[in-house]
Amino acid sequence: MDHTKGLVIIHTGEGKGKTTSALGLALRAWGNGLHILIIQFIKGGQHYGELDAISALQSVESETTGHIEIHQCGKGFTQRKTKNTNMDDHIKAAHNALNTAAYEMNSGNWDMIILDEICYAIKFNLIDLNDVVEIINQKPSQLHLVLTGRDAPKELISKADLVTEMKLVRHPYQHGIKAQKGIEF
Repeated sequence: MDHTKGLVIIHTGEGKGKTTSALGLALRAWGNGLHILIIQFIKGGQHYGELDAISALQSVESETTGHIEIHQCGKGFTQRKTKNTNMDDHIKAAHNALNTAAYEMNSGNWDMIILDEICYAIKFNLIDLNDVVEIINQKPSQLHLVLTGRDAPKELISKADLVTEMKLVRHPYQHGIKAQKGIEF
């Protein structure tokens, strides 16, 4: 491990690109020999392109590259007032993801852990903000911790070393263009 200070990085905002940016960071870290774990708090049960990309990276790992894993822990996107949504399942999945993050942070196996969509999990009351603050407080000093999702609470932002806010200027959905493979998933 070359770095001396692990950073807390947040990608937030209304614009597209929070997860994409975190995945780009993971790719750069992997190419520099770091070990990266991505924990997705919301995504689950559906296939996303990043799963295949990471599988391909794992098949070419060598002594000069890092190691990368992705764990889909969520139950899929949910809206708080949807009748058919079993919120207990979403809450349990988010708590399991947070427990996994806490365990893996202290395992010594990772140089970078990405908590993808964790801000959504807080926003939809799947996990408690104070528990996420505690995760940040207990982060080993050399570990890079990346958090993504809209509406990052000020309590998280104040703990971060780097915060990038994605600003929505224009989006294809505004013009009736649906999500496209390779762009949104």
